[in-house]
Amino acid sequence: MFFSINDLSISFGGILALDGISIEVKQGEIYSIIGPNGAGKTTLFNCISGIYRADKGQIMFKDQEIQRHKPDRIARLGIARTFQNIELFSAMNTMENIMLGRHIYFRTRLLSDIFMWGSRSRSGREEVHHRQKVEEIIDFLELQSARNNPVGGLPYGTQKLVELGRALALEPTLLLLDEPVAGMNAEEKQDMIFWIQDIRDELGVTILLIDHDMSVVMDISDRVLVINFGRKIAEGTPDEVQQHPEVLKAYLGEIANVE
Repeated sequence: MFFSINDLSISFGGILALDGISIEVKQGEIYSIIGPNGAGKTTLFNCISGIYRADKGQIMFKDQEIQRHKPDRIARLGIARTFQNIELFSAMNTMENIMLGRHIYFRTRLLSDIFMWGSRSRSGREEVHHRQKVEEIIDFLELQSARNNPVGGLPYGTQKLVELGRALALEPTLLLLDEPVAGMNAEEKQDMIFWIQDIRDELGVTILLIDHDMSVVMDISDRVLVINFGRKIAEGTPDEVQQHPEVLKAYLGEIANVE
């Protein structure tokens, strides 16, 4: 199995945030995790990426247990993520922000390399290699016009793309997307759907996705996991999940209105 979670549980101050969650994700899937606010979705992502350490359970990635690894070790194994809130350096340009995503591959001081393009430093060859990788991402996401612009002045949807590009700079095989279309207008959402599908189809990256936009989730997902109060209440194809009585109950009819 490419990625799996077995009986994962974690509590905070006596409150059970995740309660025995188990999933299996196949390589090449777009697998979405949904649930009401406070259901435990982001907590699950934080456990996967090493920010939290679960109280019990197992997280397996390519036949390796990663539950006790630190975030940088997990990133080196090929797991990258974006965050619900944009976490970019607003005064730095697009190129520099995406370059920061290459930090796990740098053997020399990161910031000095970023700001010394074309210098005759010890890391000249390494710098050229990393810059080429970043240029490939910029071309892939069609961010050429924003390459040298400070990201703080870019439109919101473009900033979300830059954050996506920074995650891709890690060269992941598993990408965790936390609310990738949150705050976007209809056109930006549709563009993001295309990018996510292209990342899976063209780059071969498996996607784990959290989002509250049910129309996006149902349109893009191969399979969907629904959790509530930290527990799995349904799993299956989008069509199966939409009709599940526990899902309809959890959402008070919200998903029933998605066509």
